[in-house]
Amino acid sequence: MTPTRRHVPILIIGSGVAGCTAALTLADAGCDVLLLNAGDTLADGNSELAQGGIIYRAASQAGKPDDDARALEKDILVAGHKYNYRKAVRCLCRLGPLCVDEMLIKRAGVAFDRNPDGSFNLTREGGHSAPRILHRADYSGRAIMDGLAAQTLAHPRITCLHRRAAIDLLTSHHHAKNSQYRYEVDNRCLGAYVLNEESGEPETILADWTVLATGGVGQVFLHSTNAPGCVGAGVSMAFRAGVELANLEFMQFHPTALYEERSNRRALITEAMRGEGARLLDDKGHAFMLRHDKRGDLAPRDVVAQAMMEEMLHSGAPCLFLDVSGVKQDLPTRFPTVFAQCREAGLDIRTEPIPVVPAAHYFCGGVLTDMRGRTSLRGLYAIGECACTGLHGANRLASTSLLEALVWGVSCGKDLARRASSKTLPAGLAAAIPDWRHEGDERHDDPALVAQDWANIRNTMWNYVGISRTEARLRRAFEDMRDLVRHIHDFYKRTRISRRLVDLFHGSQTAYVITQAAMRNPVSIGCHQRID
Repeated sequence: MTPTRRHVPILIIGSGVAGCTAALTLADAGCDVLLLNAGDTLADGNSELAQGGIIYRAASQAGKPDDDARALEKDILVAGHKYNYRKAVRCLCRLGPLCVDEMLIKRAGVAFDRNPDGSFNLTREGGHSAPRILHRADYSGRAIMDGLAAQTLAHPRITCLHRRAAIDLLTSHHHAKNSQYRYEVDNRCLGAYVLNEESGEPETILADWTVLATGGVGQVFLHSTNAPGCVGAGVSMAFRAGVELANLEFMQFHPTALYEERSNRRALITEAMRGEGARLLDDKGHAFMLRHDKRGDLAPRDVVAQAMMEEMLHSGAPCLFLDVSGVKQDLPTRFPTVFAQCREAGLDIRTEPIPVVPAAHYFCGGVLTDMRGRTSLRGLYAIGECACTGLHGANRLASTSLLEALVWGVSCGKDLARRASSKTLPAGLAAAIPDWRHEGDERHDDPALVAQDWANIRNTMWNYVGISRTEARLRRAFEDMRDLVRHIHDFYKRTRISRRLVDLFHGSQTAYVITQAAMRNPVSIGCHQRID
């Protein structure tokens, strides 16, 4: 089969809130965009799964936006243990409400819940000093993605290709056949090799500008709330391309995921339930959070997750419980997603508590970017969960992730629209990039072998690089992951490429660089808890 090769002005890899927002901002400015996603629809990632909502300053309706901007900034810094990049925090607090108004409410038509008087119904989550979370029941991510996806698919300047898994970023230093380009001081991104799952063949997509919006890394841990495709593809590709990464040791574990033995992805139990009166109980039915933190059940996520692990280790219990009897609103109406998930598991949360465990949820680190999403590699942007703006510091404040994706999606789109018209790849450089060459032709990506490798990665990361870490655990993880990465790399070379192998390769490399970052940081802070 003849390799597929194309050249586009702007390539966006990933189609969640960040990817769709950037695509729409660019397209509205007159730019042509190619948007790729690895799933069957635009909403196959983590954005769709978000339950709680998106920050919309409480005071924005009360006439005192500056007061609440300062309060929100303080809440973000406290949750992030003041490890945050303050410029990024101020940027989010200043631009967030405007982006929600313009992109989500007006452009995408997202119908957030309102009070009888027509004002927005704002809820509160852990770490927040006031109710400021816009929501659509408990399926806010789905409501937002429905609106953004509809606008994205309808835009004539956006081409969407599904079932395209990015394999590797193309760079002038690494991929150009003409050695003259390797002597140039500035390495630059030239697009990506992408696997077309429909044909089974890799495609060469050259791009003047490339945007990574590939989402999270949660699937490298044994217990995760993340979508199946969240294996750290953006982090893995950026690492191999020599792009600067930051804060990789800070993996946030959500305190409340439904405890049931069904699949690796655990159903999320939104933090908004605790914001509206639910309480965590130990295996004997006693509330325990006030023993760990004066903020009780509304402490930030890293504090709650660590307290839960301490309780479980002390008692030997496999899970804890969330008592929702204190929630005053009608549970099936206010939390329909949680209610349905629990009912499917045989639970009626109106009469019995929910068994919960912490699970890998949100990656606070990633590809280092500035306020516009620019990375250290010329021609490459990164936005959303795969990026590290410094906003979250050592721990993310609840409901900042969708807003970060939105704000940086808009900022990236505006910045790139200004630059896109004046820069194109030189014809000689584009011609110097070869099509993908299969290094091996064996067709032995045996599902059993791949499953065993994933089991090794996930168990190693959960046991040694999980909620509580020690030098001995991290050293063991480093040694195990180093050997596994070497083994998978050799296997990758011998075997004809497939989606299973692409995901495994990205996942193993992402786990390896997270482990290395955790080893380098001896200080216990936020999500990175060193109990030694």
